[in-house]
Amino acid sequence: MRRVYLKGDVLCSLTLMLLLFLLLYAYQRVTPTWGTLHIEHGPTSSRTLLSGASMGQQTKLVPTKSLDIPPCQPEVQTKSKPQGQSKVKPQKARSKTKSKFQQASTTASLLPTQHSFDFADYLRKKDQRDFKMLIDQPTKCSEPESAPYMLIAIKSVTTDFDKRQVVRRTWGREGVFQKNINIKRVFLLGVPQNQSALPLWDKLLEYESHTFGDILLWDFEDTFFNLTLKEIHFLQWINVSCPKTKFIFKGDADVYVNIDNILEMLESQEIDKDLFVGDIIVHAKPIRRRSSKYFVPEFIYGQGIYPSYAGGGGFVMSGHTALKLHLACKEVELFPIDDVFLGMCLLRIGLQPTRHEGFRTFGIVKPSAAPHLQVFDPCFYRELMVVHSLTVPQIWLMWNLLHDPNLRCHRSQDPTVFPFQWSEKIGKTARNKAEENLRNKDYGMKVFVEH
Repeated sequence: MRRVYLKGDVLCSLTLMLLLFLLLYAYQRVTPTWGTLHIEHGPTSSRTLLSGASMGQQTKLVPTKSLDIPPCQPEVQTKSKPQGQSKVKPQKARSKTKSKFQQASTTASLLPTQHSFDFADYLRKKDQRDFKMLIDQPTKCSEPESAPYMLIAIKSVTTDFDKRQVVRRTWGREGVFQKNINIKRVFLLGVPQNQSALPLWDKLLEYESHTFGDILLWDFEDTFFNLTLKEIHFLQWINVSCPKTKFIFKGDADVYVNIDNILEMLESQEIDKDLFVGDIIVHAKPIRRRSSKYFVPEFIYGQGIYPSYAGGGGFVMSGHTALKLHLACKEVELFPIDDVFLGMCLLRIGLQPTRHEGFRTFGIVKPSAAPHLQVFDPCFYRELMVVHSLTVPQIWLMWNLLHDPNLRCHRSQDPTVFPFQWSEKIGKTARNKAEENLRNKDYGMKVFVEH
């Protein structure tokens, strides 16, 4: 009787194996081939990327097909044999597909990752540049006498009302100040990505715009890699609605800005000349690590070094330069990192940005190296122009401490002069010193780690 059962087990196992091979053969032959189509247009083809994505999904379907085969039921021992065989074969198939992808390095580099940024969607939409403006401020610079001496433009998102409010009440105040200097302010926003989680967001923004008159909203998703769209639409708005502004400060909402120091810097600058000042990043390298926030594959940017650009925490440019950048950006292909994209536009117009020590895009070094002695020193911050990565309470605290009439600093020098030397124009001594700093400071990949 045992021999009879053994023969039945062998026949059952052989039958299952035959059915498995038939299913695998039919799956390979019957499955449409459009998903594995290879377009021979070189490694930079976006079609190859999309085909690689679908091919990667098909390889994962092989084990699920094999597990759907019903097991034989003679005895409990007979179940373990076909199950053991059905588990081993899909693992071999997976290992084979992995080895094939490892051998073909060009194909592997084009496969999409689990990165939060959808490069396939980016490739489909990268040529879309014109989006409708949902909220505008057409009278911000409409009257000739109201053309601002400096326009403050802050990148923001819908949910950051607290950050916008602290900017309005501290360093980003509008009005006419000393020496008849007129300052205006706008916030740059896109549509929130998850609108269902933000009920009535559009009504709230309309009310905020009606109350403060400083909201600019465009009809594109407000994501990290869409900041480039925010850049080009702001330059378009400058060209149409505020072309006579003399200088522009553009930055993030989590920065503290010493407007007095910036205005002092601009006193010796000519309004009809090019000017672009900030924390300039040189020799930064593209990040090829897929887990990085700043990951950029070679088929999007194949060069080894980015052009010089300003850290997005904050920079100052002249209105003359902004109008030139508006035209140049139309001729430059969109890039997912807005700071680098603006550097490409600067390269297009042949303008070398100027680095200034007062712009601290990546934060500052504390006065004391000992962690237990790190205390806030208002006099230290009083000498800076832009400090990045601050919370709302820190911005509010810094503003109140620096504007305390009882504040006394130990330095005998004017803090707005030391250690800066803006007695001459940027085109002369200061520019030569800035260029020397550019040559000596090489960021490489470290800049994206610190950002």
